[in-house]
Amino acid sequence: MKKINYLVWVALLGPFFLQNQTSAQAFYDINTVQKIEIVFKQSNWDYLLDTAKAGSESYIMAESVTINGVRFDSVGVKYKGNSTYNANQIKNPFHIELDTYKEQDYQGYTDIKLSNAAKDPSFVREVLSYSILRKYMNASLSNYANVYVNGKLMGLYVSSESVGKKFVNKNFFSKTNAFFKCNPIDGAGMGTTNIPNLVYLGADSASYYKAYEMNSDHGWKDLINLCNVLNNDISKIETVLDVDRALWMIAFNNVLVNLDSYIGVFAQNYYLYKDNTGRFNSVLWDFNESFGTFSQSGTINYTSTASKSQMTHLLHAGDAKWPLVQKLLSIPTYKKMYLAHMYTILTENFSDGSYLTTAQSLQPIINSSVQADPYKFFTFAQYQSNLTTDVTSGGGPGGGGAPGISSLMNARSNYLLSLADFTAAKPSITNIAVSEPNPKVNSNIFVTASVTNTNTNAVYLGYRSDVADKFVRVLMYDDGLHGDGASGDNTFGASIPVSGTSIQYYLYAENNNAGVFSPVRAEHEYYSLKANGTSSSSDIVMNEIYSRGTSANPDWVEIYNSSSSQIDVSGYKIYDSGGQSGTKAKKVFPSSTVIEPKGFYVIITDDSEASGFGLSNSGEKVWLENVSGTVIDTVTFQGHTAVQSYGRETDGGEWKLLNSITRGTSNSSTTNIATDSPISTDYKLNQNYPNPFNPQTTISFSVPTSSLVSLIVYDALGRNVATLVDELLAAGNHQFRFNGTELASGVYFYQMRAGNFVATKKFILLK
Repeated sequence: MKKINYLVWVALLGPFFLQNQTSAQAFYDINTVQKIEIVFKQSNWDYLLDTAKAGSESYIMAESVTINGVRFDSVGVKYKGNSTYNANQIKNPFHIELDTYKEQDYQGYTDIKLSNAAKDPSFVREVLSYSILRKYMNASLSNYANVYVNGKLMGLYVSSESVGKKFVNKNFFSKTNAFFKCNPIDGAGMGTTNIPNLVYLGADSASYYKAYEMNSDHGWKDLINLCNVLNNDISKIETVLDVDRALWMIAFNNVLVNLDSYIGVFAQNYYLYKDNTGRFNSVLWDFNESFGTFSQSGTINYTSTASKSQMTHLLHAGDAKWPLVQKLLSIPTYKKMYLAHMYTILTENFSDGSYLTTAQSLQPIINSSVQADPYKFFTFAQYQSNLTTDVTSGGGPGGGGAPGISSLMNARSNYLLSLADFTAAKPSITNIAVSEPNPKVNSNIFVTASVTNTNTNAVYLGYRSDVADKFVRVLMYDDGLHGDGASGDNTFGASIPVSGTSIQYYLYAENNNAGVFSPVRAEHEYYSLKANGTSSSSDIVMNEIYSRGTSANPDWVEIYNSSSSQIDVSGYKIYDSGGQSGTKAKKVFPSSTVIEPKGFYVIITDDSEASGFGLSNSGEKVWLENVSGTVIDTVTFQGHTAVQSYGRETDGGEWKLLNSITRGTSNSSTTNIATDSPISTDYKLNQNYPNPFNPQTTISFSVPTSSLVSLIVYDALGRNVATLVDELLAAGNHQFRFNGTELASGVYFYQMRAGNFVATKKFILLK
């Protein structure tokens, strides 16, 4: 077995790298139009769905739903939507819930949201908007599906990942906290006065019921507290709101003239989820009217493409009815951060024309499906022209057409980037360095950088030790006392604690007129530094985690003693967020538990026991504390398949997905990335397209019998960048498209696993 030398790649790439949060699954593969077939026993299914929509909005049971050939019986289906639904039209948006009546999912997804493109002649607004947004915020995956009902083609739909408990658990590492959908309960329209604009309406939760939909078992007090702090005590806003995500949300909506959003008349189409840090996180939703299709801002109606292109970048900065904008932008630093985010969105997507290139790459994927769509709301000619040209007629309920995407956004980009707020000289951040590239846990390090064109006390370092934590922002100094060299030399430094096995950080600097982040997509992206998993204060660390347990083989966590002496771990405790918040007991290590030098101990986290807890299949944060109650190790592990675990690549070293489970033994003999000799020649793994490729390729394989197959793409550092398939497949030939659009050029590996068969191949992405 030939292994990739991880240390070689670290040496080549330097002491830190940008965190890459790209992920994908076959169901949301942008290069493949999915096929969804719904079968109702009742011939009057449309009447039943309309009646349910007008009443309780309950699900109607479909006899079956088949997704790409995989059949599910007894499935909940209902119509969804507000402005795109109409009882008198044939093509209405769907919400399919696979697990309404029985436990079942497709590639881990249970809720399927299908939009009908009633407002979008181009068919790309939603998918394009999500592809841009995912660079800056946690956002849904989105692609296309042809939908059939009782054998009849209903047309091409946009399929976007549901923002539900699975989504928040994947992105915010919990799912039971306060969770709200911010849309008027009775729908938005003429005369709507109950809008989710986060205005404080008093302490009575009843005042909020018609504007917000609670998707959790509790949370009204949390939402009311957020509104109160935002409106009446803004100095404490960072304790209850992820301000950076909120600023990205406002900036994104403004740049894309997405007025069917918080910055529009109804202040809607977003979610709020409170994570374990106590802060609400913004999640955007519903982009069928982005790029200027909706015109009502609540103060000014932008009725022409020209007026939309010059919509003020400070929309609602002085309007009390939009406190998320008014209150945040009233703080000079937040305003500069907001402008920096707008500038990043503009320069990374619009001034260089890359958004149009992406849009133009989407239409060939769906051309034939749009042409075959019997109930589309615009003509095929309008579909073809709307990327560049205004469409003035057609559409679903209300009609009215839509601006040409490039005619709007080219003019808007030129207009905004000519304004003083964006032409002002910005600080420069260069030469970022750390005092110790391989620090020990519980030590301190200096982070330094050269910063020019900034003010004194205006350079900040944000840092955290885990993706589930919030960033702590501290001042950096040019005083010669913070690892920064000589005083006044434009090198700024700050000391930060290394409290975990990784440090994630970013820099921000401002002057009187502008601010700048490094990396520019912070806080969504950041620099990372790996720490030595052992330290003088704790030689006991978590080493491997398995969360795909069964009743016969429960979930477990492996503990490692990195020292050369026996260590008694009696009374140590391990717990997840439930134990951390006090709602569950902590799992206590039994008395007389001793771990030998360089030895291992496996503790079962069986939630059938009163003191146990279940590990989430999609990943979550776990804490380990010693007998005195001091936390000595934490990790947020990733979800994995039944034949994988999440562990340190070398014992006590860096965490990553492991493709061999080594419970109770050393991890050092395994690696994420290896070139393997297949055990069975009946399986075959190929790559059909040229190597190198840019930016898409097809990977094909064959299986001799029905098999549980995983096909995963890794980068050169062993990080999972795409899971193309992880499911039971029928015997035969299969192929999947891999899209590297959002990845950097470089060496990648794809690995197929099926039973005892393992094969890995290298390919190169060149852009």
